[in-house]
Amino acid sequence: MDWNKIVQEHPALPNIITMTRLLAVPVIIILFTIYNDGGPCVSAICATVYLIAALTDLLDGHLARKYNLVSTLGKFLDPLADKLLVSAALIMLIPLGRVEAWVVFLIIARETAVTGLRAIAAERGLVIDASAGGKRKTLAQNIALFCLLWHFPLLWADTAAVGTVILYLALVITYWSGAQYFIGFMKASKD
Repeated sequence: MDWNKIVQEHPALPNIITMTRLLAVPVIIILFTIYNDGGPCVSAICATVYLIAALTDLLDGHLARKYNLVSTLGKFLDPLADKLLVSAALIMLIPLGRVEAWVVFLIIARETAVTGLRAIAAERGLVIDASAGGKRKTLAQNIALFCLLWHFPLLWADTAAVGTVILYLALVITYWSGAQYFIGFMKASKD
């Protein structure tokens, strides 16, 4: 596949890929709303949709950086799509009893706080890039959510148990990386 040619012909491709991630959100919400028992088939479909959507985050970012297609729209859409996807999956797992509501609240609260911090930083002309901790947080959340969405045994793994353990680990990483953002903002504000 000739990515150079494809990207030259479609310079908005990274943003289009990001928007496909947004389309995964209503799919997950609708499926778990209609089939609120979260049976194996619905769970497998939602987990697969989530996995594909999460992987598009890697692809759109790679294309935008490699082909110098980073845009203001992309800077807005990419984190929005990530937060909506994670929030939707977490919220839909609460009534199925696969995740505790307080964990969901803490994760969404941190995401909201960091988004607000970035808005304040942008207003002051400061750019807060994604940290290594933020990337680890995203990876841990995505693995946990895939497992919790799948929920049923996969090969030899108890995905529900694995997802729960990784989600608690992700919660710790989420707050650790959030603290790093706030510390970085305070240092940048002093300069």
